[in-house]
Amino acid sequence: MSTTVTRREILIERAKTSFRNAFGGEPDLLVAAPGRVNLIGEHTDYNDGFVLPCAIDYETIVAVGTGEGTGVRVVAGDYDDASDSFDPSAGFVHQKAEWTNHVRGVVASMMSRGWHVGGVHLAIVGDVPRGAGLSSSASMDVALTKALAEHHACHQIDATDYALIARQSENDFVGCACGIMDQLVSARGQSGTAMLLDCRSLETRFVAIPDDLAVMVIHSGIERGLVDSAYNERRNQCKLAATHYGVPALRDIDSNQLVRDRGDLDDMTYRRARHVVTENARTLAAAGALATNDMATLSVLMKQSHRSMRDDFEITLPPIDGLVEMIGNYLGLEGGVRMTGGGFGGCVVALVPAEILEQVTALVESSYQTPDGGKVRIIICNPSSGASVL
Repeated sequence: MSTTVTRREILIERAKTSFRNAFGGEPDLLVAAPGRVNLIGEHTDYNDGFVLPCAIDYETIVAVGTGEGTGVRVVAGDYDDASDSFDPSAGFVHQKAEWTNHVRGVVASMMSRGWHVGGVHLAIVGDVPRGAGLSSSASMDVALTKALAEHHACHQIDATDYALIARQSENDFVGCACGIMDQLVSARGQSGTAMLLDCRSLETRFVAIPDDLAVMVIHSGIERGLVDSAYNERRNQCKLAATHYGVPALRDIDSNQLVRDRGDLDDMTYRRARHVVTENARTLAAAGALATNDMATLSVLMKQSHRSMRDDFEITLPPIDGLVEMIGNYLGLEGGVRMTGGGFGGCVVALVPAEILEQVTALVESSYQTPDGGKVRIIICNPSSGASVL
């Protein structure tokens, strides 16, 4: 039995147990949605640009069953079975516990699109590390959306709709101005591949990840929170830059126009724009390099991406910079490494030849210590499928 199946089986039993304890019966169905790791293309999604994530085999599972009346009752297995209940028809009411806002936000987003939601019991569990930049919130929101859609027989809602509803919940109710990448790859990912996504058209192209290439995620030990970080500030700076250049989004200019039409744009806003413009170009090139197994080119592109996040977008931190440099020096052109996620903490992603995975793991474990002095967490991810009914 594989490790992946074992982890999923544990989650399934936890979801069923939470459901039984809270509601006294068995759920009608179980739905899973994965987290994701972004290989390259950071802060390009809300600029209508390109990203290259893959879904991972760490996930959220939602158990759903019929409840009494028209209300929603939900229990969170990862928070000691903390519970919430509400009347969907009363409209969204912000709560102190952030996890409850995700549930209420998904329900409100579905209701705003004309779908009736109510009379339902939910239990939620997951193993996507929180605060790590692996999209635990998108995983939960997509799983919730699919679970509610399946339970209420909303057959007209497809995988892209799951992602759009989940993003609406984050944007309009939770308070994070995220793009569509996290939700869409969680909803539509394909096993064994990365997903090249055009965040404007939502067109996708799946690129096979070679079997002999391991997707390694190293948690820096620095948790991050998108809502409370400078994420929204960076997004506003990108909007200012797009306005300066007279385009709908920064995806609409190239490096030549970036320089030619800079005019009186201040240095900080210019550097934010330069990151996005060059990152879009790197992401398209990286998809091509991955497709042809050109690891040397992919290595250089991931290195450039990290430097751009560090110097132009200013979202990395010294411990993460040091971790990336150490791994990069060891890999050379045989693999790639960069920070992944929104920034200000979280994880590093490395593409590592399977034959040297043990050596890279030993290097990190012996040379990197988390800021609190704890042991570094290393996650070997399998590129996985999107949301599904179990």
